[in-house]
Amino acid sequence: MLQGLYTAIVTPFNEDGTIDEHSFRELIEEQVSAGVTGIVPCGTTGESPSLDYKEHDEVIRIAVDQVKKRCEVMAGTGSNSTREAIEMTKHAKALGATSSLQVVPYYNKPTQKGQYEHFKAIAESSDLPIIIYNIQGRTGVNMETSTLIELSKIKNIIAVKEASGSISQMIDVLELKPKGFSVLSGDDKLTLPLMACGGSGVISVASNVIPKRMAEFVNYGLNNDFISMRKMQLELNELFTKLFVETNPIPVKKILALKGKIKSSFRLPICEPSDKTTEICKYLIEKYKI
Repeated sequence: MLQGLYTAIVTPFNEDGTIDEHSFRELIEEQVSAGVTGIVPCGTTGESPSLDYKEHDEVIRIAVDQVKKRCEVMAGTGSNSTREAIEMTKHAKALGATSSLQVVPYYNKPTQKGQYEHFKAIAESSDLPIIIYNIQGRTGVNMETSTLIELSKIKNIIAVKEASGSISQMIDVLELKPKGFSVLSGDDKLTLPLMACGGSGVISVASNVIPKRMAEFVNYGLNNDFISMRKMQLELNELFTKLFVETNPIPVKKILALKGKIKSSFRLPICEPSDKTTEICKYLIEKYKI
């Protein structure tokens, strides 16, 4: 059963647009030292839609090599093409990833049957544990609870990253899921209510900049200390909100750049933030002593 804090890690780029391997390794080392359960390379926060296939494999390879089995590596290998998702998942398995994050197909808006067949085909193509990523705001289609529960009966579909934004839907999943199936929050701000209802943790954006505090936050939930978790939630609420003042990962990458941990380099169509957002990032650095 998956549980704990997983960091949806950014992909640093050099000024010429190539992957900044040195900075990426240092970011990973900081995450491991902070005690995260795992890192998630090639997710939305890692700008996966604009990585080519070679870069996608390279990011996962670097992550696995730097982690050295000290935490899990949940590789983002989803696609709106089933064939592509299968191939990328096979590559991730060969590179040493411990699991695969599979986003609900985007843009082509498959039916519930299409979603089921998509994930079933991926699961049957590899024995790598699969985490479904449900995020209607990005994909344009929601995975209904009934579809997810049917998919959870497939042996190596072991968890869901729930970013539907609907606590009601999350609770339905928690009520109906089989034993051993994990429900992780895909939204830092909803981690507390989800874990209070039986969720297992979070795949976090905020932990890119405050990994130790996020590990503490999630550990409170795992230990059923929701009074302490609630106190931290209120302290971190503004950070959780303002990290999305522009499209993720723009603000979180800008904070890391302002701290000198990565270069302020984005892969188009993701671009530099506005001056107003940059000032918000500076404010967050000061307020949270990032």
